[in-house]
Amino acid sequence: MAIKSLFDLLAEGVEGRGVLVRSDLNVPLDDSGNITDPGRIIASVPTLKALAEAGAKVVVTAHLGRPKGEPDPKFSLAPVAAALGERLGRHVQLAGDVVGTDALARAEGLTDGDVLLLENIRFDARETSKDDAERLALAKALAGLVEAADGTPGAFVSDGFGVVHRKQASVYDVATLLPHYAGTLVDTEVKVLEQLTSSTERPYAVVLGGSKVSDKLAVIENLATKADSIVIGGGMCFTFLAAQGLSVGSSLLQEEMIDTCKTLLETYGDVIHLPVDIVAADKFAADAAAETVPADQIPDGKMGLDIGPESVKRFSALLSNAKTVFWNGPMGVFEFEAFSAGTKGVAEAIIGATGKGAFSVVGGGDSAAAVRLLGLPEDGFSHISTGGGASLEYLEGKTLPGIDVLEA
Repeated sequence: MAIKSLFDLLAEGVEGRGVLVRSDLNVPLDDSGNITDPGRIIASVPTLKALAEAGAKVVVTAHLGRPKGEPDPKFSLAPVAAALGERLGRHVQLAGDVVGTDALARAEGLTDGDVLLLENIRFDARETSKDDAERLALAKALAGLVEAADGTPGAFVSDGFGVVHRKQASVYDVATLLPHYAGTLVDTEVKVLEQLTSSTERPYAVVLGGSKVSDKLAVIENLATKADSIVIGGGMCFTFLAAQGLSVGSSLLQEEMIDTCKTLLETYGDVIHLPVDIVAADKFAADAAAETVPADQIPDGKMGLDIGPESVKRFSALLSNAKTVFWNGPMGVFEFEAFSAGTKGVAEAIIGATGKGAFSVVGGGDSAAAVRLLGLPEDGFSHISTGGGASLEYLEGKTLPGIDVLEA
């Protein structure tokens, strides 16, 4: 059965109808509670705007950070509600609880076109419970918020792609209770991933960064047989360099993964490409003194914080003729200007390939944040995904519970 989309729901008519939307509004905040990258909020607007303008009574549920199943002011969605209201051009109410008395009262008081944001769904421990009955109980309470006075059920729109790989109450269980649809964001993301896995034009290049090999192991194993080249940077490259018998100084290292990396290099050595030079420093700090050294000459006591210019040149050459590119993870500590050149250089190479007709996908919050922080044009890529973990699990060949349930 094909997944029904937001357009199917709009065609059915939503005026005066309660619609529960699971959005991904998990944006980064600074120490003062200010949003530092509104990307996910911006990506959530089209679905919410379409529903509100069509006269739906919109109830939005989302999470922020990792509260421990109970209210925590540090993880309140208050700043998100304000930012979302600005983007939508309409007031967004924020409930004082998840499915409590305030949420219920506000939901009952909604008029056509109103938007209500529930407080952080992860303030309720049932959201992430492994107990099916506990999750279902929360899902029933959520569904009740969009039920009409005469008992007519509302609708559920799944638009939080960043969480569709989780079997959680607001992602999975609620879809078993209500007529369900994919929002524009989820619909687009699934189509993009299908293109990456089923109709991939070659040469196909994969760029992987970030800190841990263990986070990307399954995707490396799965894509090594499909991609023409896998470029590896970021903190994870040092475990691969160590697997070659090189000293990596005090760089980030997963010692328990060295043997695995050795096997990967032996099996897919012609596909996997590692940095040939490293920007090293004596401490992890924005003002640390940096020096570029060959990858096999990282001094003891120094840590690699970026790939070097020769690596950028070699990686760029690999990317320049690619027809398909998937990028997940920065090449270095791009938040520090002194260690941002590797990420910027590789990103610019991907933009160049895109300009020549390549299909390029940026997957993951850190990569998307790097694009914006480094001032790169977002339209220089074919698609910037909002869900790193979900994208990776899809590319690993795993089923995504939040997508599977929409097909039922």
